[in-house]
Amino acid sequence: MFIKGFFSNSAGIMVSRILGFFRDVMTASTLGAGIYSDIFFIAFKIPNLFRRIFAEGAFGDALLPNFTHSKNKSVFSAEIFLKFLSFVMILTLLVNLFAPQFTKIIATGLNESQISQAVPLVKINFYYLGLIYVVTFIATLLQYRQHFITTAFSTALLNIAMIFALILAQGKEPKIVAYYLSFGVVAGGILQVISHLIALYLTSMSKIFFGGMIKFVKGKRADTKGFFTNFYHGLFGSSAIQISSFMDTWLASFLVSGSISYLFYANRIFQLPLAVFAIALSTALFPKIARNLKAGNEKEALKFMNKGFETLFFLLFGAAIGGFILADPIIKLLFERGQFNAQDTTNTALVLKAYMIGLVPFGLAKIFSKWLHAKMQQKTTSKISVITLVINLILAVILMRYYGAFGLALASSIGGFVLLTLTIKAFGTKRFLAIISFKRLAIMVAILAVEIVILIFLRKFIDANF
Repeated sequence: MFIKGFFSNSAGIMVSRILGFFRDVMTASTLGAGIYSDIFFIAFKIPNLFRRIFAEGAFGDALLPNFTHSKNKSVFSAEIFLKFLSFVMILTLLVNLFAPQFTKIIATGLNESQISQAVPLVKINFYYLGLIYVVTFIATLLQYRQHFITTAFSTALLNIAMIFALILAQGKEPKIVAYYLSFGVVAGGILQVISHLIALYLTSMSKIFFGGMIKFVKGKRADTKGFFTNFYHGLFGSSAIQISSFMDTWLASFLVSGSISYLFYANRIFQLPLAVFAIALSTALFPKIARNLKAGNEKEALKFMNKGFETLFFLLFGAAIGGFILADPIIKLLFERGQFNAQDTTNTALVLKAYMIGLVPFGLAKIFSKWLHAKMQQKTTSKISVITLVINLILAVILMRYYGAFGLALASSIGGFVLLTLTIKAFGTKRFLAIISFKRLAIMVAILAVEIVILIFLRKFIDANF
């Protein structure tokens, strides 16, 4: 049952995110919401952008269903792994050689002095991409074995490494702290690779992984055409979604100082329920759906979609309501200390409210997109993502002029509704209506209405007493 995988993912992600919040609290206290935090977040976000595009996005979604269908799994996995590893290594080399130009492109709003300070950090952080690519590839093989727990908990290793770096950097000037954090990122990536290699051995998938490499070196080849076709189509989709997120940072660089940090801290909280519920559940569903569709058992696959949809709708809606109503006290509790002041709390909470509006559509879109990926319809999802990107960017440029960072976050949420609508249309309206129990949906809505009333009273109590 996918529920076991869901809880494994959720538990691991929750631990990782709690450590991540602790890391962010320390970062906010040390760097605040100023130019040095902006520079580090830009440097850290660059490899994360490519990681989500190539590793967690198009690559991961194309690899699992194609690996499932492959007749020679060992050679297939080895060929894909080595080809992409070579690409990542070349990309890392190019970014290091042309770091100043690359930094100017993704942080146009920064001046020359700020860009020169960001360049060394960009070079250091980009080494994380190669490490996390290895992690993501192995994680996909582990998913095939229904092993989720290592990947779910591995992000905690990154956060632990960064927290340790912040502890070592206590008392140092912000510029030096940014360097410590960057080296902490690389150290965390190394720890993640080691943990996945151990899991690969314990699940006996190492025989497929390393055995395939030996066969590949000896000249054996697999049919990878289907994978690359799906990957290239999926690349546009994943790129569009991640570029949309990255464009928020780029556009925010033209706003008042601290805007990038407001978006970062608010997005970190927004990503918690998205990861703990939507990503964890869709990851657990994916291999189940892929295997049933491969076997021609669509009815059974739809049963999993029904359970996934209802579970996710209830959890995400509840989280969105809580995040919106309690945005100010949440930000104040987590970040308002040191150089992060009350005005920073107000600005970040406003951005968080805008993000929370899009939590439900972004989360639900993930499980429906997994269905399309399992049916190898990456071309369809890429079209949907590009349309969403265009609409999001148009809205972002318009809304940021009037509402600043809040406008950027609001544009993102509106894009989430566009994404969900188009994804459900591709999934099939009849299929969508077939997996919905309106009776259970009505009960969930009633429970959520009670939650709203309780949280409103809780917010009034907090405002009156704290």
